[in-house]
Amino acid sequence: MTLIAFGINHKTASIELREKIAFSPDAIVDALAMLGQRTGAKESVIVSTCNRTEIYAQVEQSQVDSIATWLAEFHGVDSREIQNNSYLHIQQQAIHHIMRVACGLDSLMLGEPQILGQVKQAFTDAKNSGVIQSDFERLFQHTFSVAKRVRNETEIGANAVSVAYASVQLAKHIFSSLDKSRVLLIGAGDTIELVAKHLSEQGVKSLTVANRTLARAQAIAEPLGGSVLTLAQIPSHLKDADIVISSTASQLPIIGKGLVQSALKERKHKPMFLVDLAVPRDVEAEVAELDDAYLYTVDDLQQIVEKNLASRQDAAVLANEMVEQQVELFLQWQQSQSSIDVLKSFREQSESQKDMLVNRAVNQLADGKHAEQVLIELANKLTNSLIHAPTKALKKAASEQDAQSLSILKDALGLKNQDN
Repeated sequence: MTLIAFGINHKTASIELREKIAFSPDAIVDALAMLGQRTGAKESVIVSTCNRTEIYAQVEQSQVDSIATWLAEFHGVDSREIQNNSYLHIQQQAIHHIMRVACGLDSLMLGEPQILGQVKQAFTDAKNSGVIQSDFERLFQHTFSVAKRVRNETEIGANAVSVAYASVQLAKHIFSSLDKSRVLLIGAGDTIELVAKHLSEQGVKSLTVANRTLARAQAIAEPLGGSVLTLAQIPSHLKDADIVISSTASQLPIIGKGLVQSALKERKHKPMFLVDLAVPRDVEAEVAELDDAYLYTVDDLQQIVEKNLASRQDAAVLANEMVEQQVELFLQWQQSQSSIDVLKSFREQSESQKDMLVNRAVNQLADGKHAEQVLIELANKLTNSLIHAPTKALKKAASEQDAQSLSILKDALGLKNQDN
């Protein structure tokens, strides 16, 4: 089986393509099952965030290309579009990529912490779906351990750098002071929760969280003195918001151009700042056409990202070195497991040969055959059985004049190296 990491991210694909092949949480279970059926994947994990959709899988070498084909078919996208904007990492490079992703070293925001939780959730979903076995269990647990070490032993997470933080920084840049701004947050996931905390730290006093489930919205809003709305109440309250930041798992836009246009009219065209962190998008792209609406998507945050990266570059160098070391350690563990498996197979095969011949000898004795003759036959057959494979290997190495293999075989068999 071949370990692969296949996907697209913010560096290889536009937001339009990323939202086309994003997996909703409700689709993951079915997707994992279909992936196994379509590609024969032995183990698999699907990570789908606003900035990436990645498939980690153990597949036969001949099935590697089928991953891209399946992804295109699942989402009804032209496979050429995916092929032209994707990346494929195999074996060691795949392990390296998985660890870098979990450590936040491949994120839009270098070192952003949310990705580790997202990878953990993706692994848990896969495990609950029954598509995780011992190899992926070990790989991902090792990856989570590496990510924890990187965060604890480097300064990669010293400053709050994330998509959520960038949103708040952009709002602060536009409004100068946020303490008098009225903020509407749509969604109640980890990103919105982090946005809410950053806004509170910046002095925001009027904070409203809108979500499909009020209980989750209350869990975010109440500790910060905020209020809550249902998604259905947004149209009647949008006019009150100076800042709107949205991040949901909705497959359709929640805020349309007409809705914002009506809200701006009621606000007497007082400007409204909107940040759409969702993929697929929560806010219709046409909203940006309105004169008093200032809409930013995750792709628009790149400039802020670059400014916040400087303080993390040195930490990233150290973090990458740690990842390299841990990849090597994992590969060493894999090799040791392979050796153990070979030894186990060899022992089981030898034991099986022994048991078969001993049972035959016992039956011969029971039939009255002379004991000495039975023992001699047992010894001869056992010897021939055990030396058959090594003899073939020795003859092959000798006939091919493969001195290295011949030397290894002699050492393995406890023979003295001789020139003749």
